[in-house]
Amino acid sequence: MVDIREARGSASELKFLLDPPSGDRLRDWARARLEPDPHGRGPFDDEYLTSSLYFDTDERDVFHRRGSFGKAKYRIRRYGDVDVVFLERKLRTSRMVVKRRTMMPLDVLDHLANRTEPDRTWPGGWFHRRLVARGLRPVCALSYHRMARGIEVDGLPVRLTLDDRVRVAAIAHAHFNGDAGVSVLESQLILELKFRGHLPAVFKSLIEEFKLAATPASKYRFGMTALGYRAGNNPSPQTSAHA
Repeated sequence: MVDIREARGSASELKFLLDPPSGDRLRDWARARLEPDPHGRGPFDDEYLTSSLYFDTDERDVFHRRGSFGKAKYRIRRYGDVDVVFLERKLRTSRMVVKRRTMMPLDVLDHLANRTEPDRTWPGGWFHRRLVARGLRPVCALSYHRMARGIEVDGLPVRLTLDDRVRVAAIAHAHFNGDAGVSVLESQLILELKFRGHLPAVFKSLIEEFKLAATPASKYRFGMTALGYRAGNNPSPQTSAHA
């Protein structure tokens, strides 16, 4: 099976919010029809922990979707407790999502923290340059449990993920320190369907069977809201940043 977690480029993405009983039924549905993620663990080889550090301006322009800040998110993602991370930009257009990511050793966090000027000689330079140019700094760490499965349809990857146990912690610098933070979306799960081209038949069947309605579902915005920020207003965080 293709390594679906490493697939890059542009893709369409649909998101849905589910209640826990629907999430349980959907897991059974997906496990009967789709293959497990190559990186998965657990009894079905399709589960793992994901942690992401998100960046925003001091005015929270990304959270408030002001101007061009509303189209792109910059984050550092880590899977489980491995010693590598991914520097990511997620750019959303009206029709699809375009991702750029670079795998780096975990100590890239020290590199970013200790350099004020971007270093053009290393692979993460593109990420650092954009952080500096856009005035972005780390603001929160999100973690969640993910089930991931997928298949190939007409030679293209089709991917389903189901996220729950979402938690968020405020941060003042880029680090994965294990702070559990506060719970986000306690009674809901986030389903994401990712594909290229037309909506595949397997996902059409899923949407019809579960009577799903797509909805915007940004874990970053959910997380910041849980920390006390409110869209459309000045930030009023209820949780102080951890050093």
